[in-house]
Amino acid sequence: MSKKVTLRQKEVLNHLPKEVRAEAVYKLSSVFVDRQPLRGFTGEEEKKYLSNQVDVAPGHVEWPKHTKEFWTNLTIPVGWTGVELEVGLNDSDEPLQIMDYIKYNFALKHPQVALTKEEMNRDQNKRFYIQDLTRDDKVRNNDIQLRKDADKEFIKVSSDLKSMKRILRIISNINPDRLTSEQVENSLYELKNKDPKKFFKIATDKNLELKAEIEEMISASVIRRIGNQVVFMDEILGDTLEDTIIHLKDKKNSGKLITLRAKLKEVSLI
Repeated sequence: MSKKVTLRQKEVLNHLPKEVRAEAVYKLSSVFVDRQPLRGFTGEEEKKYLSNQVDVAPGHVEWPKHTKEFWTNLTIPVGWTGVELEVGLNDSDEPLQIMDYIKYNFALKHPQVALTKEEMNRDQNKRFYIQDLTRDDKVRNNDIQLRKDADKEFIKVSSDLKSMKRILRIISNINPDRLTSEQVENSLYELKNKDPKKFFKIATDKNLELKAEIEEMISASVIRRIGNQVVFMDEILGDTLEDTIIHLKDKKNSGKLITLRAKLKEVSLI
């Protein structure tokens, strides 16, 4: 089935007129990794896809030399409008356009190539990106589904002020006990929209209640956080929050958890 992607260059802003910059062609060329040219395929894949691209057959004594030269000399000129590559496979899983397929796999592994324009713009070492509209659609749809899932969880917890406070305590530095119920809901809604992935992960965490209790205990100075460690008096409860949860969930430490909850209650009554 046919599938086309486009290898595009990063626009370099300089003093030259836009018309001149539009004529610029940048080359995606070989780079060396551990003193060897970057290869787009594994050894077995090379035998399959390069057998008709070099002058000797796989198994020939000079096969390593010729394949090394192939990757060393591989260059992809990329103009303003990019380079369209046919990367689809036929019913026998053979590339429809072998050289396009080779260039695509080479670009995928190249350190100067990003998978999205956003990734390229974030990384100054990236000079090209692969525009794959089918992947872009999938990424966008995944984002939509994630936001829908986050919305569902928000609707569930929004009817329970205590649940909203738990999540707000974990997801932010805000002390929900100082807010009105409306402020708690408003703050949580804004944070959910800002980072739905983080919100969903916290809202569905099976240890959410205990995590929130621990954070509340820290805020009330019942226990302390020193670096990443969580400490009660002179005892280290855990080197991290996750370690502390494991420690307090252990049945043999149930008395300690009861003590900490009692102290938190005492502080809350003051």
